[in-house]
Amino acid sequence: MSFNRLALFDCDGTLVDSQANICLAMEHCFEKSRLVPPSRQEIRRIVGLSVREAVEALLPEGDAALHDVLAEDYKRAFHALRGKGLIDEPLFDGILETMARLDEAGWLLGVATGKSDRGLALCLEHHGITRRFVTLQTADRHPSKPHPAMVETAMAEAGAAPETTIMIGDTSFDMLMGRAADAHALGVSWGYHDIIDLTAAGAHRVVHDPRDIAGYAEDFA
Repeated sequence: MSFNRLALFDCDGTLVDSQANICLAMEHCFEKSRLVPPSRQEIRRIVGLSVREAVEALLPEGDAALHDVLAEDYKRAFHALRGKGLIDEPLFDGILETMARLDEAGWLLGVATGKSDRGLALCLEHHGITRRFVTLQTADRHPSKPHPAMVETAMAEAGAAPETTIMIGDTSFDMLMGRAADAHALGVSWGYHDIIDLTAAGAHRVVHDPRDIAGYAEDFA
């Protein structure tokens, strides 16, 4: 039986640079609960997790009720920023070229992200790239990374197998998720976790330019 080849991308920190928006929204939700916001370095460390898991990681001493409040306030703050036209999630330079090269080489493309369905849809629509992807997996329908459910569902929808799937991401959560699903884990250095963290989490390789992703994919049969 033959399987399709699937290049599965994380979104925040891999396809788009959204750290400023995430930091602003997280700072707002902490301030609303009269808490000292985490540093921006601490916030960048949790990018990729689902919102509930992210606030829990940032405030481990808080109780479940507080974590729920923070998560809801984060979502409201992010939506408010978007409503004011303040959300800026630019594609990293070279991403469009990379997707085109992968498509020409016969790869199917997908996304596995900690964003919500709505947030991902708005991001992809803004850049006019929604139709490039055959499978979209979000935090609304899966456990948080690094649980492998997003990758496993994406492979099933795309007709791919672990040995024909590359999970591409900028965080240790992406690498752990990809490895948990027995897929290839490709780290990218232009996002929010350090190379040492990506390697420690099981990245098969770390690339330093979006255009290098297609080169890595060329090694596959």
